[in-house]
Amino acid sequence: MTRLPRQLALLRNATLPSGDVVDVLIEGDTVEAVVAAGTAPAAPESETLDLAGHVLLTAPAEPHAHLDKALSFDAIRPPMGDLELAIASWRVYAATMTVDDIADRARRQLLAMLAQGTTAVRTHVDVLLGDGPTRGAEALVRVRDELRGLMDVEIVALASQDSPDSDVEAVLDLGVDLVGGAPHLARDPHGDLHRLLDIAERRGVGVDLHTDESLDGAVTLDEFARRVVGWTTSVSAGHCSRLGSMPVAQRDDIVAAVLAADIGIIANPITNLYLQGWDHPVATPRGLTALRPLLDAGVRLAAGADNVRDPFNPLGRSDALETAMLLVTAGHLTIDEAYAAVSDSARSVMALPPAGVTAGARAELLAVRATSLADVVANAPADRYVVHAGRLVAESRVTREVADPAAALATASTTTSASATSPAATSAAPPTSPSSPRPTLAETR
Repeated sequence: MTRLPRQLALLRNATLPSGDVVDVLIEGDTVEAVVAAGTAPAAPESETLDLAGHVLLTAPAEPHAHLDKALSFDAIRPPMGDLELAIASWRVYAATMTVDDIADRARRQLLAMLAQGTTAVRTHVDVLLGDGPTRGAEALVRVRDELRGLMDVEIVALASQDSPDSDVEAVLDLGVDLVGGAPHLARDPHGDLHRLLDIAERRGVGVDLHTDESLDGAVTLDEFARRVVGWTTSVSAGHCSRLGSMPVAQRDDIVAAVLAADIGIIANPITNLYLQGWDHPVATPRGLTALRPLLDAGVRLAAGADNVRDPFNPLGRSDALETAMLLVTAGHLTIDEAYAAVSDSARSVMALPPAGVTAGARAELLAVRATSLADVVANAPADRYVVHAGRLVAESRVTREVADPAAALATASTTTSASATSPAATSAAPPTSPSSPRPTLAETR
């Protein structure tokens, strides 16, 4: 029987990104206090975790996933690098899916993300066309309920322009949390935008729209921002790739409107770097939103992996550190900014309570065997502890064996000497005797 989940009361000897080494006291699902290492009162051994050699961070949150599509790439084998063909191939496959099929893939994907450290996920789910429009939502609501003790899951109804309002309402009736869609792809982008916002207003729920996911297509973010000024429900926009490729003056006007409306922006570097720019063989543009202007203006900026091994992206490691790394290398954010986008800022955009290594914050934590935040993002070490609501819910430890260089040189020297003096120097060298030097364990973690 698994030892997890396990309630924790004390984390000892944890290294913070600042370099400080601390003890962390936990009461239920909340961080009670953070004190200098070695000064916390003792707690029962079963509720204590020694994090010497680990960097302790706010656990990642995934603000933009597609669990109904996840892990379907091998079954579909779609054309690569074309958003419209990806949509078409997905719709053909989606017509064959059952609720159980979707639930099985979603569950595997969520548990893979949890093992890597993500303790909260917002996922879109298609309002399916034709028979059974609620199949995807039924599956994700089921899995959300199954995993409720391990992670937080929010669900967004992803409606196309061809989804009747009644089908969107039926999906929301299942307990889906927010209204979503991709109005920039509609025949009437602004008309579809207002239709979706009308549904959200009528239902009193939040909105998370796919917005302007192209390098040169329709622009709807400005209209979106004007419409939702003053809304008190959660409002966010994913992708916003067009914002990164438009003229500076137009971009800055829209960024100001986004800030005034307090729309959270969700960048999706892995999928948009993959999907955008295939038709530009020279000086290929990058499909990222305007990360630096948004941050500098004070807009709440999050980042997610988006698609994982489905028609829209054949790759992905289910690890928020992959997203953070791309924000640095492709988006030119600092390491601190990049990690914030997949953790604290992502939680803000998802309207989750503050979490992390702060007294009074929710105990959603990730400890990684590393020396610094830069080491964490650069190497993504596999040794990790994952804490959700004050309980240890995942633990990964890796053993690595590398040959000892001195022993390897000694072995090579012995073999070379024997070959040079042997009458059968032209034949294969004899096996090393049991007493010969052998490679030894160089690193074990």
